[in-house]
Parts: sequence; C-alpha cells; structure tokens
Amino acid sequence: MMKDKKGLIVGVANEHSIAWGCAKALHAAGAEVALTYANDKTKTYSQALATEIKSPIFMSLDVTKPEQSTALFDEIKQRWGHIDFLLHAVAFAPKADLQGRFVDTSGEGFSQAMNISCHSLVRLAKAAEPLMTAGGSILTLSYYGSEKVISDYGLMGPVKAALEASVRYLAAELAPKNIRVNALSPGPVKTRAGSGLADFDKLLAKAADEAPLQQLVTIEQIGEVATYMMSDKSKHIIGQVIYVDNGYNIIG
Repeated sequence: MMKDKKGLIVGVANEHSIAWGCAKALHAAGAEVALTYANDKTKTYSQALATEIKSPIFMSLDVTKPEQSTALFDEIKQRWGHIDFLLHAVAFAPKADLQGRFVDTSGEGFSQAMNISCHSLVRLAKAAEPLMTAGGSILTLSYYGSEKVISDYGLMGPVKAALEASVRYLAAELAPKNIRVNALSPGPVKTRAGSGLADFDKLLAKAADEAPLQQLVTIEQIGEVATYMMSDKSKHIIGQVIYVDNGYNIIG
C-alpha cells in the first residue's frame, strides 16, 4: 500500500508509543520512514527502533527549537527531495498543570502545552508543505477529551480541542495542493505520556469496560488505521477526526 512512499514521524519515545505502532505499520506496508527524537533521553530508547525499521533519517527534533526543524527538513529535502506523509504525535503539559484543576492552570503552563501540543503541528505542516510536491497526508493524534469532559484529563482537553480545530483549518487551506490533514483519536493506551495523567489506570479500566468491544485498542491497530490514512486510498478524506477506540466514544 505504501510502496515508494516516504515520510516523517515525529513523537516516537519508546516501543510503547502510538507513533511507534504507526511507524512499524507504515514500514511493513513498504514506506521509508524518517524518525526524530526529542532529546538524548528519548534517543536512548528510539535509536534501536529506528534501526529496526531501517530509518534513513534519524535526527533530533525539539519542536520548540526552530533551528532543529530547519536542519531536519533540509536533510529530508537533500536526501529525498520530497515527502508523502507526516505524523505529528507530540504532546506535553507541565505536570502541575496537567494534574491540577483546569481552573487553576497557570498561564505559562497553558501556553507551553498549546505551543508544544498544538502549534507545533502548524509549524511542521508549514515546513512539510513545500516538500509535498505531489500532495500528501498530514496526520496528528487527538483524544476524546477534546469533545467531552474526561476526569483527570484537565488541561489537555482544551488543548486537544484546539488541535482538532487546527486540523480543520489546515485541511481547508492545504487541500488545493492535494495535501490532506486529519486526526486520529485513539482510545487510551498505556504510554509514557498517558502515565502522566492522574488515575490513568482507572481511565484504562473504564475504557476497556465500557467500549462496545470491551477491550483497549493497541498501538498496532492504531498503526493500521494510520497507514490507511497516509495512503492514496484515503485521498478524499480531509479535515476529519477518526476515532480508533473500539467504539468508546459512542457510549458516553
């Protein structure tokens, strides 16, 4: 499905990352996949993963540092000349703001969460646009807390809502260039990022119990949907939030 396709995945932290499930699936479908790591700590875990899928490009990318983004896309342009897909799987909020009441969120924490988790998509889309010369697919990761109030999700709910709105505006603006922008909204997955939420184990148990299929979604299953969304088979889907949660979103 992805033979001869080339793309970038931002946000692989370790083998439990949703982004890693997507990277594996895209590689298995025939794509060449460039990976980034956020810092030296995540590089320790992600370097072996890059080797496993034979990533031709494996570079540092802290999305708050413009010079790293410039270096990354310069390397992609030099090596490939173009890209066909981009997966944005980056989210962060300071722990104190994430685990506290939303009404108590600090201005600094709110700004930092919006910058890293939402506006970074806009910046990456802008950098990818001139390299998607034959069109392409841009995908980000959201969560049901953007639409409904999820206990202990707090600050990230409004941030993900802004992310989904950004997807729609980017989709409308980039569609004339045949660049599709969409979001996947997986059910809760036991990742390092998720573990930062208060009572995350309860959230997992609730999702498994109440989803119509009565199970949690896996990173491999999410990767299968991501591969479809990156392929030409989804070329008429733009500006959508696709739920991959075993039906949990239809219940509450």
